[in-house]
Amino acid sequence: MADHDHEILVPHTYSAETKSTLESELADLEGATLTIAETADETLSGFETATVAITPRLPEEWLERATDLEWAQATSAGVDHYDLDALSERGIVLTNATGVHAQPIAEQVLGAMLSFEREFLRARDQQREGVWLRTEGGELASKTVGVVGLGAIGGRVAELASAIGSRVVGTKRDPSSAPDTADAVYPPDELDEVLRRADYLVLACPLTEETRGLIDGAALETMPDEAVLVNIARGEVADQEALVEGLQQGRIAGAALDVFAEEPLPEESPLWNLPNVLLTPHMAGSTPHYYERIGDIFRENFECFADGDLEGMRNRIV
Repeated sequence: MADHDHEILVPHTYSAETKSTLESELADLEGATLTIAETADETLSGFETATVAITPRLPEEWLERATDLEWAQATSAGVDHYDLDALSERGIVLTNATGVHAQPIAEQVLGAMLSFEREFLRARDQQREGVWLRTEGGELASKTVGVVGLGAIGGRVAELASAIGSRVVGTKRDPSSAPDTADAVYPPDELDEVLRRADYLVLACPLTEETRGLIDGAALETMPDEAVLVNIARGEVADQEALVEGLQQGRIAGAALDVFAEEPLPEESPLWNLPNVLLTPHMAGSTPHYYERIGDIFRENFECFADGDLEGMRNRIV
């Protein structure tokens, strides 16, 4: 263990409940002094001496003050809003929250697929209109679920889909490390194999230059007409204009979307009023256990960090 205390900063931008949870989870860390900022000024002054930060973002204004910062623990899985080059140049370690969201997001994906398969959306519309009209529900167990990105989240989606009886196919950069619950795994450059086979296509990949606009008009044309797209990755992974057009023209049967190119979704977006779309406001990862799990990851990483074992840190990005 290090022979001096590390100053850990929690910025003011978190809710009071979140800060309270993090404080209770981390207050007893050996070799650490925890600072919970309550105002923007306290955050800025805190970055002047902090060696560690637990932070949802790291804007330039904060980074300029962070002359002693050695490690930032992100509280999201996606890190597209961090300046990775700047962190790398300054030797600042960045770890993310991969794994924290796996269970709630996988449950949301399962719920979305069941909503389409069992005609829940149509049933709700009929309920509002006072219409009694039986429809023919399908069985998810007879369908193929395609998962783009079989990482922590996609892997848990595969487990739940497999448990209900679905066949699972997907992509992973290293197919040999894919979960056993996937029946077939392809490298990213063979995505078309997954597109052709998927009744439900789940986007669970990070947003990178390679995945931006990955599901474009051509990809939608490759999917079966009866397929449903489920996006819990980032809005920009799908070409939103092409998606709207595909949904309107019946090139795919529907979409369950938790993320969008612009958030909040603009009032004028056609997605609001499409009957074959289920919208949720970027909440798939929400869970009452979120920051408890962040605390678990941080405690594990802090032991490695304080001992100088940077290679042993979990979810290291930089």
